[in-house]
Amino acid sequence: MTAGHGISPRSDTGHARATLDKAASENFPVAPAFLPRAWREGLMAVYGYARLVDDIGDGDLAPGGRDAVLLGLDPAAVDDRLAMLDAFEADLLRVFGGTDGPPRHPLLLALQPVVRTHALTPEPFLGLIEANRQDQRVARYETYGDLLGYCELSANPVGRLVLSLTGTSTPERVRRSDAVCTALQIAEHLQDVAEDLGRDRIYLPAEDMRRFRVAETDLKAPSAGASVRSLVAFETQRARDLLDEGTPLVGSVHGRLRLLLAGFVGGGRAALRAVTAAGFDVLPGPPKPTKSGLVREVAAVLRTVPRKG
Repeated sequence: MTAGHGISPRSDTGHARATLDKAASENFPVAPAFLPRAWREGLMAVYGYARLVDDIGDGDLAPGGRDAVLLGLDPAAVDDRLAMLDAFEADLLRVFGGTDGPPRHPLLLALQPVVRTHALTPEPFLGLIEANRQDQRVARYETYGDLLGYCELSANPVGRLVLSLTGTSTPERVRRSDAVCTALQIAEHLQDVAEDLGRDRIYLPAEDMRRFRVAETDLKAPSAGASVRSLVAFETQRARDLLDEGTPLVGSVHGRLRLLLAGFVGGGRAALRAVTAAGFDVLPGPPKPTKSGLVREVAAVLRTVPRKG
């Protein structure tokens, strides 16, 4: 299919690799080397999918329109995010046995054997697409409950996929995983307040902004005033509470999966600690944790979470 679109398989591979390479900049380890190879390959395939759908929704695709061409669209359609998401969803359905051939995009082609091996269902993948559709329609969230509903689509499916890939999914683990993933999403929103505002998006609940007397113009300042800092501190504590709620997930599993999940929780804690260390002033740019800070947080999780069973 790609050859018919005038793009060589080698360039497709490089194009997919550029998306996968973004894993290094995440707040948590995506597929660390200590995991079994099959797990790493599965996690990277899922990450590639999630990263690409977010890049479509954020308008962060590589220039030139190659992703549009791979999905069967005109290169100019790369700027039509809803059209791109629709084409991406159609390609996802090919992963699950669509009638018009194999997936066209190399990242979705790589996902297909993972889906088959682990009997993954379409729902988590569709949730991520719907979250990005919502990003095109909804730029403000009135309540914290509204924001949690968004995280149910944008973040929680990833944790559920990790549990499915590792064969450890249970209702209780899914509940804990949802708490961790929502916390990670909120932490990222707090780090990226200025960047999101540049896209005309605000993920700070409007009811909380009113409570702390924060206007949208306050978020455009080069640095945060006292009211913005108080608001960010409030949301940081909410995310920390969610992480605490989800942390027992780490103790419910064993071996290398325990290390991976500790990495997720530790990554969230390190991100929130970086926000706190910045005095909750997130407006100059995203406060990022250091690698040593991440290691300390992961070690603390492993040290303090009791093992079950």
